[in-house]
Amino acid sequence: MSKLYTANELEKMLKNGQSLSTVPADAKLTPMARDIMRKHKSKNPAPAAAAPAASSTPKIHEPVLPNAEYTWKPGGDPKTAAELEKFFYSPEIQALKERICQIGQRIWNKGYVDGNGGNITVRVGDNLVLCTPTLISKGFMTPDDICMVDLDGNQVAGTRPRTSEVNTHLGIMKNEPAAKSCVHAHPVYATAFAVAGVTPPSCLIPEPEVFLGEIGFASYQTPGSPENAREVGKLAKKHQSILMQNHGVICWGKDVEDAYWKMENTDAFCQTVSITMQIGGPKQYGHDKLRELIQIRQKLGMPDHRLDELKECELCDSGEYTVQTKPQPSGDSCGCQLPAGGSADEALVQQITDMIMKQLK
Repeated sequence: MSKLYTANELEKMLKNGQSLSTVPADAKLTPMARDIMRKHKSKNPAPAAAAPAASSTPKIHEPVLPNAEYTWKPGGDPKTAAELEKFFYSPEIQALKERICQIGQRIWNKGYVDGNGGNITVRVGDNLVLCTPTLISKGFMTPDDICMVDLDGNQVAGTRPRTSEVNTHLGIMKNEPAAKSCVHAHPVYATAFAVAGVTPPSCLIPEPEVFLGEIGFASYQTPGSPENAREVGKLAKKHQSILMQNHGVICWGKDVEDAYWKMENTDAFCQTVSITMQIGGPKQYGHDKLRELIQIRQKLGMPDHRLDELKECELCDSGEYTVQTKPQPSGDSCGCQLPAGGSADEALVQQITDMIMKQLK
């Protein structure tokens, strides 16, 4: 989505010695900003293009990576009801609502959600977040269904009630300012890992290391509760993909597609590891190779704590710090206890678990 430039932003760029030629050709401008651009162009006409050297390769485009990250002016949140309404129905916010609906269709088409499962958020201000409503299929939403809340979860716009699980998204955004969007879903393979209390280890596939980093694991808390928001939120600084025990997966990114991509990456990774367990177990590459992948990740501007917090020899073993051999309830365990000594089924489960852990190590 093209960024909207105001006159104040352009004047600040000039004051800092930055050329307005860096403003993208498809950028949106306020009327006063357009005046500034016209004056700048009249004073600084574009130099005539130099004739290409005989040996150079001709080209007609200058490749630029698309950037869908939404930015806002700090301190510029709407204050009155009229300002809030104008903002909520502005072209920029309407475009984000449409994008949320498109991502909803994608997670539904992929089978990551069923019924009214899953939810999506996009931060649009210091204290404003767009979110999906409760009790709606994510595959059939329209922009008119989208809500808006503040960072305390109070709904400030939208004709449908917001999802109760928005609090978990807000917990992430409060703890990690880089989290501009969150996607929560229940993809089968990744959710199976969450139910089993297991996170996939490191040093297996390059792409997850670059685009996901280390996958986090949050102990079970009631969905939508303040406890779940705290539990997941505190993991957000170190993990962009978090398995929520006995629940599902939540991923964050700089924009809604970035967050969705990480959901796809997570489930595909868990599916691959699941299949690998059936054909001999995973074989890891060395920590020196992982270091190279983490450095690539950091160059892409993605957070990764491992190089700073782990010793060289621990990098490929970092999964052991989050892998659980069985679910670890955070509160009181179920009152239904197995007979002393366990059962044959329990012994079989333990045997399989021991085999898996042996392969992981």
